[in-house]
Amino acid sequence: MTERLPFSLTLYRIATQLLARFMPGVLSRRAAKGREDPTRIGERLGTAPIERPNGKLVWIHGASVGESIVGHALAQELRKAQPGLTFLFTSGTKTSADLMVRKLSSPDLHRYVPVDTPAATKAFIAGWKPDLAVFVEGEIWPNLLLASKEAGVPLALVNARMTARSVKGWRGRAKTAELLFSLFDVALPADTRTFEALSLFRTGPIGTIGNLKLAAPAPIVNAKEAKVLAAKLGSRPVWLAASTHEGEEAVLLAAHAALCLGAPDALLILAPRHPERAQDVEIECRKQGLVPVRRSNGQVPSSQTPVWLWDTLGELGLAMRLAPVTFVAGSLQPGIGGHNPVEPVQLGSTVVSASFVGNFLDLYQALEDQDGAVILDDHASDRIALTLAGLLGDPERRERLNEAARAVIAQGSHAMADTVAALVALLGQAKP
Repeated sequence: MTERLPFSLTLYRIATQLLARFMPGVLSRRAAKGREDPTRIGERLGTAPIERPNGKLVWIHGASVGESIVGHALAQELRKAQPGLTFLFTSGTKTSADLMVRKLSSPDLHRYVPVDTPAATKAFIAGWKPDLAVFVEGEIWPNLLLASKEAGVPLALVNARMTARSVKGWRGRAKTAELLFSLFDVALPADTRTFEALSLFRTGPIGTIGNLKLAAPAPIVNAKEAKVLAAKLGSRPVWLAASTHEGEEAVLLAAHAALCLGAPDALLILAPRHPERAQDVEIECRKQGLVPVRRSNGQVPSSQTPVWLWDTLGELGLAMRLAPVTFVAGSLQPGIGGHNPVEPVQLGSTVVSASFVGNFLDLYQALEDQDGAVILDDHASDRIALTLAGLLGDPERRERLNEAARAVIAQGSHAMADTVAALVALLGQAKP
């Protein structure tokens, strides 16, 4: 097949084959920095022992936490439609791996996705022999896709999303894009931009537009714990800064300091996107005179605590339940693209966001058009503080926003059913 590949893809194949010998050292160095699990490097290299479970095996790949959560929700619905399936989940980050290990129960499994070298990907496919491969949102690994196709594994791209930057990048490698995206037997876009991009890059049919994140179930929240913590917080004005990135905390902490001038008992629940940054975030809090307590230490704020540093995994839903207002971060600076606003809506927390939301543009636009969220073009900390003060002091307005947001999200309920139907049909075509 190599002779028929576009030139850029041929170069990629050669380069990854040559680089394979260096990958053990690269992964070991990443493990030393906490970015890889040192006990599972064999999975990344394609050398770990494989014990494939009996029966039909569906492989679902998601790059990181958000995609893995969508993949898990999809698997639950797919199993309802076709009982007896076993699911193999793969992802590429330590955070997502830790999350999936906690979420999964037998017979389902999690493994790290292999590095994209010809040998590692072929070993992975030959060992697991999946009956169906499902890629969530759009992490494209050429060698992995080619190895899957060569082995006759049906391929599905679901909830596909492309940023403006990725579309531009693929346009510069149009022949490679056409080959890779045409390898998928099913392609289901999450938004209009991706539908249009797939129309350029793909020769096969394209499914209907639908965002699986709208159809995913709300995060499970321990109702008893939520009640206990809410009682401890009492009537304090509480807001959540969810999934913050480096550079955003300083702005949001300044906004909280401004908010506290008029509401001295206000509490900020500050949840960094990557909990391993918690120490740096705490230092930033202290720089601004806002001494936090940390969730990971089991601490609960006193009436005088200004910031609750929410540095744990899998508990963001609980924080959203406690906070009447959620500022969805990743939106204050270009290059991140925003984060998914669906979960706070599902849990009754009013959504506020800044304007850099390119990864979820259709969804935020719909929310703004229907008065279901507050999107700020002015990213100054005092403007954020004024918005928060207005919402925290007006429960009736919050409820109007929340009701409109729920209506927007309900429009995406078809996406899960459409995706499950397409995957069941594809499983029916799989080789026995």
